[in-house]
Amino acid sequence: MAKLLTSEERTLKLQPLIGAGGWALVDGRDAMKKSFVFGDFVQAFAFMTSVALKAEKMDHHPEWFNVYNRVDVTLSTHDCQGLSSRDIALAELIDQAAGTAKQHMDGGSG
Repeated sequence: MAKLLTSEERTLKLQPLIGAGGWALVDGRDAMKKSFVFGDFVQAFAFMTSVALKAEKMDHHPEWFNVYNRVDVTLSTHDCQGLSSRDIALAELIDQAAGTAKQHMDGGSG
Protein backbone atom coordinates (compact mmCIF):
# COMPACT_ATOMS: atom_id res chain seq x y z
CA MET A 1 0.00 0.00 0.00
CA ALA A 2 1.25 3.46 -0.88
CA LYS A 3 2.13 5.86 1.93
CA LEU A 4 1.54 9.59 2.13
CA LEU A 5 4.49 11.81 1.30
CA THR A 6 6.52 12.77 4.36
CA SER A 7 7.29 16.42 5.13
CA GLU A 8 10.78 15.92 3.73
CA GLU A 9 9.44 14.32 0.52
CA ARG A 10 6.99 17.19 0.12
CA THR A 11 9.87 19.66 0.32
CA LEU A 12 12.33 17.76 -1.88
CA LYS A 13 10.04 16.13 -4.46
CA LEU A 14 6.69 17.92 -4.47
CA GLN A 15 7.78 21.56 -4.21
CA PRO A 16 9.76 21.54 -7.49
CA LEU A 17 6.58 20.44 -9.29
CA ILE A 18 4.42 23.07 -7.60
CA GLY A 19 4.70 26.58 -8.95
CA ALA A 20 7.62 26.52 -11.39
CA GLY A 21 6.60 23.05 -12.59
CA GLY A 22 3.08 24.26 -13.25
CA TRP A 23 1.35 21.90 -10.83
CA ALA A 24 -0.87 23.30 -8.07
CA LEU A 25 -2.28 21.86 -4.88
CA VAL A 26 -6.03 21.18 -4.88
CA ASP A 27 -8.09 23.04 -2.29
CA GLY A 28 -9.87 20.77 0.16
CA ARG A 29 -7.95 17.57 -0.52
CA ASP A 30 -4.41 16.23 -0.63
CA ALA A 31 -4.02 16.27 -4.41
CA MET A 32 -2.26 18.15 -7.19
CA LYS A 33 -3.53 19.40 -10.54
CA LYS A 34 -2.31 20.80 -13.83
CA SER A 35 -3.89 21.85 -17.12
CA PHE A 36 -2.37 21.17 -20.53
CA VAL A 37 -3.35 22.84 -23.79
CA PHE A 38 -2.49 21.32 -27.16
CA GLY A 39 -2.97 22.40 -30.76
CA ASP A 40 -6.13 20.39 -31.29
CA PHE A 41 -8.16 17.42 -30.05
CA VAL A 42 -6.00 14.85 -31.84
CA GLN A 43 -2.86 16.07 -30.05
CA ALA A 44 -4.65 16.17 -26.70
CA PHE A 45 -5.95 12.64 -27.19
CA ALA A 46 -2.52 11.39 -28.31
CA PHE A 47 -1.08 12.84 -25.09
CA MET A 48 -3.78 11.11 -23.03
CA THR A 49 -3.16 7.81 -24.83
CA SER A 50 0.57 8.01 -24.19
CA VAL A 51 0.01 8.74 -20.50
CA ALA A 52 -2.70 6.06 -20.19
CA LEU A 53 -0.41 3.32 -21.49
CA LYS A 54 2.37 4.28 -19.09
CA ALA A 55 -0.01 4.79 -16.15
CA GLU A 56 -1.45 1.33 -16.72
CA LYS A 57 2.04 -0.17 -16.46
CA MET A 58 2.52 1.77 -13.21
CA ASP A 59 -0.92 0.64 -12.00
CA HIS A 60 -1.56 4.26 -11.03
CA HIS A 61 -4.15 6.24 -12.93
CA PRO A 62 -4.82 9.97 -13.18
CA GLU A 63 -8.14 11.68 -12.78
CA TRP A 64 -8.57 13.75 -15.91
CA PHE A 65 -11.01 15.74 -17.95
CA ASN A 66 -10.71 16.57 -21.64
CA VAL A 67 -12.48 19.15 -23.77
CA TYR A 68 -11.17 19.60 -27.30
CA ASN A 69 -7.48 20.62 -26.94
CA ARG A 70 -7.42 20.95 -23.15
CA VAL A 71 -6.62 18.21 -20.63
CA ASP A 72 -7.03 18.84 -16.89
CA VAL A 73 -5.18 16.31 -14.72
CA THR A 74 -5.57 15.67 -10.98
CA LEU A 75 -3.30 13.28 -9.09
CA SER A 76 -3.86 11.68 -5.70
CA THR A 77 -3.39 8.14 -4.42
CA HIS A 78 -6.66 6.51 -3.42
CA ASP A 79 -4.98 3.83 -1.27
CA CYS A 80 -3.63 6.40 1.19
CA GLN A 81 -6.16 9.18 0.48
CA GLY A 82 -3.52 11.72 -0.50
CA LEU A 83 -0.28 12.42 -2.31
CA SER A 84 2.30 9.64 -2.47
CA SER A 85 5.54 8.98 -4.32
CA ARG A 86 3.40 7.36 -7.02
CA ASP A 87 1.87 10.76 -7.78
CA ILE A 88 5.30 12.37 -8.04
CA ALA A 89 6.45 9.70 -10.49
CA LEU A 90 3.27 10.02 -12.55
CA ALA A 91 3.47 13.83 -12.59
CA GLU A 92 7.02 13.64 -13.92
CA LEU A 93 5.95 11.14 -16.57
CA ILE A 94 2.98 13.34 -17.54
CA ASP A 95 5.24 16.40 -17.88
CA GLN A 96 7.60 14.43 -20.13
CA ALA A 97 4.70 13.22 -22.28
CA ALA A 98 3.36 16.77 -22.57
CA GLY A 99 6.79 18.05 -23.58
CA THR A 100 7.06 15.40 -26.29
CA ALA A 101 3.55 16.18 -27.54
CA LYS A 102 4.30 19.91 -27.64
CA GLN A 103 7.58 19.32 -29.51
CA HIS A 104 5.59 17.52 -32.19
CA MET A 105 3.02 20.31 -32.10
CA ASP A 106 5.76 22.91 -32.67
CA GLY A 107 7.30 20.88 -35.49
CA GLY A 108 10.24 19.60 -33.43
CA SER A 109 11.66 16.12 -33.70
CA GLY A 110 11.27 15.03 -30.05
